[in-house]
Amino acid sequence: MDWQAFWNERYNVDDYVFGTEPNDFLRSVADQIPPGPVLCLGEGEGRNAVHLASLGHPVLAVDQSANGLAKAHGLAKHRGLSIETAVADMADFQILPGHWSAIISIFLHLPPELRRSVNQRAVLGLRPGGLYVSEHYTPAQLAHGTGGPKEVALLPTLALLREDLQGLELVIGRELERSVVEGSAHTGQAAVVQVLARKGGATPSAETSWT
Repeated sequence: MDWQAFWNERYNVDDYVFGTEPNDFLRSVADQIPPGPVLCLGEGEGRNAVHLASLGHPVLAVDQSANGLAKAHGLAKHRGLSIETAVADMADFQILPGHWSAIISIFLHLPPELRRSVNQRAVLGLRPGGLYVSEHYTPAQLAHGTGGPKEVALLPTLALLREDLQGLELVIGRELERSVVEGSAHTGQAAVVQVLARKGGATPSAETSWT
């Protein structure tokens, strides 16, 4: 499968396939992100990057689809904001070590070896006190059919992500079912895993969850 061609074709429409509003989980934790630059991986059409830019962060959005990132720039301009973008495959993109106040991975579903590699690079890429924020579909999502890949290998569990992110303190780590309404492509009841993890020895917040 030529995934770059797939996503370029999918984003080559007037509408925003996954909507223009940020992911609900990201929105709920964004105020915990320290000041500084944020890296959004697999950012697509830019809804999360633009939201973070609206909060005052310099943002770099990375995706393999030039069409998606062109729409991201359009969304930012419409809201009087600016973001930086980079067209790159996650297998090749180098995450600058010790640089980022937050690294965001929302519904970026990768083969297991690549997922581990990207997440381990993300751990190294965070500044002390920096946050890793992610939401993915889990294998239980296959029973819902409301979005996401159809291959179980691309759907991580909390246990797998916890293993990937060794070196970070897990502030929120939970698998749950929730209604996801994000454009036409993600709509309906869904099984997801949400992670908020911090680099460094900061004390967990009162909302720490290991469920």
